[in-house]
Amino acid sequence: MPLTRRRFNQSLLAGLGTLASPGLLAALVEGQDWARLQHPLSPPSEGPIEVLEFFSYGCPHCGRLNQVLPPWLERLPQDVTFRRVPVTFGRSSWETLARLYYTLKATGHLEDLDAAVFTALHEEERPLFQEAELKAWVEAQGVDAAEFEAVFHSASVRAQVSRGDRLQSRLGIRSVPGLVVDGRYRVLGRRATRYEDLLEITDGLIRRARSHRGNGG
Repeated sequence: MPLTRRRFNQSLLAGLGTLASPGLLAALVEGQDWARLQHPLSPPSEGPIEVLEFFSYGCPHCGRLNQVLPPWLERLPQDVTFRRVPVTFGRSSWETLARLYYTLKATGHLEDLDAAVFTALHEEERPLFQEAELKAWVEAQGVDAAEFEAVFHSASVRAQVSRGDRLQSRLGIRSVPGLVVDGRYRVLGRRATRYEDLLEITDGLIRRARSHRGNGG
């Protein structure tokens, strides 16, 4: 599988687990830490600043970022919203996992089972992208099998997956996890050495979006 669609830039990954130098990301560098999207969305001049995380349960690095998200989400400013968008990159296995995400969300099981999906896939090596294995796994987690299957195969879930893929394609996201701020700025993280650094860059882009809304920033 192409590395660009499965994992971070290798230079980023080589340093993960080490501490970033103090102040390394204090002044963000365009082209290193972040980039302007070539085909940005048109965010409102007022209202919340939206942070998008493009991800897949099939991506182990998405799972590691997911582990450091909770404390960051707890301190998000009131004018910022966060939304996760599972993507498929045209892979049937990742489509199954994207449908799993939306099904868990619709049935109220996402908060309890989100991290467990990453664990089952990447630590226990359970092939949850195979529907029979997936059904057995969710039932073992206490999810009603009939309800899960009905939602999993619903037109609504399939439509959400398609919308996510169209958004990913429009914004030019070619690797995951991919963080986008205000529909205009993308986190690159080429100087990052920890997953937390990606969130620090995101914070900086939130400040940029807040400062430059309405004046072409």
